[in-house]
Amino acid sequence: MIVIVLEDLRQKLGLSRKHKKLGILVDGPNILRKEFHINLTEVKGELTKHGTIKVAKVFLDQYAPDKLIEAVTNQGFEPVITSTDVDVAMAVEAMELVYNPAIDVIALMTRDADFQPVLMKAKARGKETVVVGVEPGFSTALKNTADEVIMVETMDD
Repeated sequence: MIVIVLEDLRQKLGLSRKHKKLGILVDGPNILRKEFHINLTEVKGELTKHGTIKVAKVFLDQYAPDKLIEAVTNQGFEPVITSTDVDVAMAVEAMELVYNPAIDVIALMTRDADFQPVLMKAKARGKETVVVGVEPGFSTALKNTADEVIMVETMDD
């Protein structure tokens, strides 16, 4: 009897029994440019509206400065340094999230249309998809494929 009452109360308050779990992957070279002045902490704050962040990774190439790696770490992201194409490493990780039953929402922070097939596969597997982007150069294909698009405003110098 108490379980039924609690479930009714949850429904009336708009609370779900299962809080969504989110994985966010950031295309570092494409997004974390000096001219964009991106604040990853603000991005994380916005994404927590979609669920609890369980995976947060920023993909960087081997030329990433130590200060950038430190800043990424300090903002609660795991830096992934790759000596190969960052897009390939990020796409592989995204596909791992697609097939991970513990992840409900996949968020990609990129401007690159190369990730559209990943979004399509995620949606086909029942995952919610979010793309976090910035202008200029934000892919129209990504905008039209994702379930939700979050635009990050850049700060002027």
